[in-house]
Parts: sequence; C-alpha cells; structure tokens
Amino acid sequence: MAVVDPIADMLTRIRNAHGAHHKIVGIPKSQVKEALASILKDEGFVSSFQVEDGTINIDLKVVQGRAAISGLKRISKPGRRVYVGVNEIPSVQNGLGICILSTSRGIVEGTEARRQNVGGELLCEIW
Repeated sequence: MAVVDPIADMLTRIRNAHGAHHKIVGIPKSQVKEALASILKDEGFVSSFQVEDGTINIDLKVVQGRAAISGLKRISKPGRRVYVGVNEIPSVQNGLGICILSTSRGIVEGTEARRQNVGGELLCEIW
C-alpha cells in the first residue's frame, strides 16, 4: 500500500519511536525527508542521521530521560495546503519550537526563511 502523505508518515514514525523508547527509527528515503532530517539535526532535535540503502536512519535524542521532541504537528496536508508569507511565519511555542517551510529556495526552518525574506508552504511544526 502506497503512503499518501510521506511527510506525515515520517513525523508519525518519529512520534511512535519516541513513545516506544526506541533509539533509532528507519524511514524510507526521499530528498524531502532527508532535508527534514538535516534540519532536525541542525536544530538539535535528533542526534544524527545516516542514509543507507534507501533508508534514513535517525538517531533519536534523549535529554535527561525525556525525548528532545515533545511534539510534532503536520500543518499543510495533501487535501489542504497552507501557504504563508514572510510576515506570517509563525513562532512555535513562543520560540521554543521550529516550523519548517518549503520555499522557492528549498526546505528551510522558519527563522532562516525570515532571514532570506521568503514565504512558502508551511510543512510542519516541531517542539
């Protein structure tokens, strides 16, 4: 069975792996998911990730016995796309979280999109 929304599938796999106290989660590879994993690593939500044999293996980060990611939310969905301008990019959890956008300059984190002065499709929020 084909996955209709691969980004939501990735976020759900990460959420479920944290709930089951797994250290590593495997996700089918795509360029978008690899870009998301890279942003999660750069922002400190995951320890690292490796790409091998069509799979992205993400090492989940645990801080003082708790998951570094406390929440994930898919915003733009296949049935309802959500686009924001540069002035409408949300602040997630009063600056404690991040939002990820798909822009004309690639997939970037919200503060980077503001710095580049671009808006785009609001993919997800992570805190």
